[in-house]
Amino acid sequence: MIGTERGLSTSPQAIVNMFQRWYRHLGFVGCSSHSGRRTFITNAARKISTVGGSLRDVQVLAGHTNLRTTQRYIEQDVDAQRRVVQQM
Repeated sequence: MIGTERGLSTSPQAIVNMFQRWYRHLGFVGCSSHSGRRTFITNAARKISTVGGSLRDVQVLAGHTNLRTTQRYIEQDVDAQRRVVQQM
């Protein structure tokens, strides 16, 4: 999907290296090539029900074959849990 000056495709390690350079250039600390993916999946999980979707849809967006894999990416939100219980 991502081409470089050396060709039309690139290795996974080259992608990791690009993210490291971009984050370092932007002054981001503690970020990795995977942190953006984790953030996307967490945010998608939080918003998917507002558009009529489910965690299964987030699983498909993430490209995971198992929902358990997707669940490992989703960060919990204790305040959101509390608000859901209060609405019951």
